[in-house]
Amino acid sequence: MAGSRMGDLLKELYQKLWEAFGPQGWWPGETPFEVMMGAILTQNTNWRNVAQALKALKDADLLNPRDLREMPEAELARWIRPAGYFNVKARRVKNFLDFFARQFQDSLAEMAGADLESLRAALLTVKGIGPETADSILLYALHRPTFVVDAYTHRILSRHHLAPEACSYEELQSLFMENLPPEVSLYQEFHALLVRLGKEYCRPRPRCPACPLHEWRSAG
Repeated sequence: MAGSRMGDLLKELYQKLWEAFGPQGWWPGETPFEVMMGAILTQNTNWRNVAQALKALKDADLLNPRDLREMPEAELARWIRPAGYFNVKARRVKNFLDFFARQFQDSLAEMAGADLESLRAALLTVKGIGPETADSILLYALHRPTFVVDAYTHRILSRHHLAPEACSYEELQSLFMENLPPEVSLYQEFHALLVRLGKEYCRPRPRCPACPLHEWRSAG
């Protein structure tokens, strides 16, 4: 499909979702560090459980790189238990914190100032951080223009014939980034709106009649 046509379709899709749902106010978090921790903890669980774990750490004044890094891993696992898979996630948090200290001396400003391409590549070397988590950290915590792709994105776009079912993360991400302006606020809102649609309507068993895209003419 020609780039200009795809760009038009993506803009139509965004407008439809915006009109249906309005602004989503993502990502929840009072600080960039909290957003980064949330991006790691939200893997394979829902945000309500993650928020519970983050609140416990905040209430104990422990939600900072130094205290979490110095905390024994087993103790960290107990704190983040509500987020599920707590032993695995404790190790992933530790891996990230070691990386954050080694590469950026716990400085968010230094991390945010790094070249986007090299920073993304570096994040992907951290064990337990895949493309979706890395891009969530970059987009929502550091406000860098990279599009976050998830299962909802793939399901929605493939069902509306905007992307093939056999489509990699990188291919789907490029579809957005090559056809939309590199605007952080646009990328954040678009991803959040797609998640909203996927949770409420474009489920594994879709609720098409009530969906705001039900009569939308896509590429198909």
